[in-house]
Amino acid sequence: MNTRFDLDDKEWALIEPLLPKGLRGARRVDDRRILNGIFNILRTGSPWRDLPERYGAYTTCYNRYNRWSKRGVFKDIFDKLARQSKDSLHMIDSTIVRAHRAASGAKGGSWPRVLAAHAEVARRSSMPWSTEWVDRSRSR
Repeated sequence: MNTRFDLDDKEWALIEPLLPKGLRGARRVDDRRILNGIFNILRTGSPWRDLPERYGAYTTCYNRYNRWSKRGVFKDIFDKLARQSKDSLHMIDSTIVRAHRAASGAKGGSWPRVLAAHAEVARRSSMPWSTEWVDRSRSR
């Protein structure tokens, strides 16, 4: 069982008090298991349907992620954790940040140049009104 992205006890102790306490509706599924599932999807980039079964139903993880994102729960957690860390400005790890393919020098360009190139190719090279008609009936 690969639990590479799961929260350990120390991390969970920091995050648990920051989670919203829902008193309405049905009894909530274990928040730690759901967060581990959300982190798994975010780190691997796989579709929600490919969430391993140990995290429960993928719809539960997706719905919780979607609902908490809209309510700003993850931003609040990040802000509170950042205030607790003296190195909060150095938290981005470049091994997980992806750059766009154009950042590595791949072909690309601005749309006006691309459109101008297409217009140039699409232009007819010879049109009746642009050619010079020579009267060939006259002899020299």
